[in-house]
Amino acid sequence: MFLGEFRHNIDAKKRLAIPSKFRSELGQKAVLTIGFDKCLFLFPQKEWEKLAEKLSSLPLGQTSVRELNRLMLAGAAEVEFDRLGRVLIPDYLVKYADLKKKAVIAGLYNRIEIWSESRWDSYKTKAEKELGNLAEKLGELGV
Repeated sequence: MFLGEFRHNIDAKKRLAIPSKFRSELGQKAVLTIGFDKCLFLFPQKEWEKLAEKLSSLPLGQTSVRELNRLMLAGAAEVEFDRLGRVLIPDYLVKYADLKKKAVIAGLYNRIEIWSESRWDSYKTKAEKELGNLAEKLGELGV
């Protein structure tokens, strides 16, 4: 289970250190892909396989399904951790998420999100203002 928020630097070679408490659950390899809201998703292999299976079973006749599949599946990269616990982020994913010098690594139970620090701070500030409304919507869903 991934929980918590961490801030790390991205080095000149586009490597990002993943917190050790997350690495032990990820194993030696993980899958990095385009996420929603201009962030990246980092999945353990097993979680990625579950999601990829669901995505590939959706009806191809729907344009939105094809688009999501293309972005998430073709945009995915298998990453390995170096001896310092860093992953190399491919250029196209760095560009997509607008990653600069600092990144936020957020644990979201079964996946990790990687955000540019400025985008995360803006997103989080906005979401915190809406917390009451979010709680109300969850209540409507029975949570």
